[in-house]
Amino acid sequence: MNGRLEGRGAIVTGAGRGIGRAIVQRLTSEGAKVAALDINQSDAQASGGALALQCDVTDAESVKAAVAEARKQFGRLDIAVANAGIGSAAHDGSEQFYGAIAKRTSELSETGKSDTFVDQLIHMEDAGWAGVMAVNIDGTFRLAREFVRVLAQDGNPGSFIAISSTSAQSGEGSPHYCASKAAIIGLTRQLARELAPRKIRVNAVAPGPTNTPIMQGIPEDWIKSMEASIPLGRMAEPAEIAASVAFLASDDASFVNGSVLVANGASYYF
Repeated sequence: MNGRLEGRGAIVTGAGRGIGRAIVQRLTSEGAKVAALDINQSDAQASGGALALQCDVTDAESVKAAVAEARKQFGRLDIAVANAGIGSAAHDGSEQFYGAIAKRTSELSETGKSDTFVDQLIHMEDAGWAGVMAVNIDGTFRLAREFVRVLAQDGNPGSFIAISSTSAQSGEGSPHYCASKAAIIGLTRQLARELAPRKIRVNAVAPGPTNTPIMQGIPEDWIKSMEASIPLGRMAEPAEIAASVAFLASDDASFVNGSVLVANGASYYF
């Protein structure tokens, strides 16, 4: 790597596995000192960051404490990546949803027709909706707020990157997941305008289907269908998404602000 992030302090949430771990490793390889934040301390430690911190992005005080500790250990912060995200939560209707998919698939295979409705909304309780929102959009907001507070106090520029999803545009996925990922794009664009005078750039990456642990909860037939719909013929690897994040974090993207970098193999156009 070319060391284009040499000496910079970075924070990555949801850093323990999948895309988050790949981001930690990529930013580290480019010279950044990276604080790996994850709700699971052992996963955070396994990411390979310079600092591993347990952090629950649904808890404002937990985020505040983790950002403060990273600032203390590194002496400065320059980059923050809001990667923490979940696709489902208890009482969100996922069980009924996947069960209906399996039933419909079986019926179509056997008879060529099906009267089964693949519903999730009607089975989703408030707690299920709120559980995903609390991590995906509220957690992004909390990290942005604490990161910007530190930069404003220090008088430093910086780069904030949020992880959205192609689902924000395509609508493929569950109601709360798609809504939360679309909200991230709206927040990204607003913050880019607000924070530009402070020389803080705010961008998002919208991955398509990616080979991460979150995919383990999706039926195999659905995964095969997703892969078939991608012109490149495969899912992304986490390292490929991490490369997009590293670009946005670097001075190579010095005039990129308020943008959504789509990394989905041409499966959907924004």
